[in-house]
Amino acid sequence: MRFAALIGALLLALPGIAEAQSKHERDMQTIDATIQTAKLTPAQRAQVTRLRQEGAKLHYAGKHGAAEVALEKAKAILASAR
Repeated sequence: MRFAALIGALLLALPGIAEAQSKHERDMQTIDATIQTAKLTPAQRAQVTRLRQEGAKLHYAGKHGAAEVALEKAKAILASAR
């Protein structure tokens, strides 16, 4: 019975994990594309690059909540530079 409950819980969690992975990869692609033409100061560009790298590192380490925070901060800086 416990095994069945564990399998059920895992099956419910898998779509959320897959969505986080897909979203983070899309966020990284968006940041990569936007930073090319964004009107940023050198300090802003460095901060966006650092946050993007940090987000990728956290994402691939399985720390999706922290990755989300870093990638959203990078996107916010890019959005404010428009």
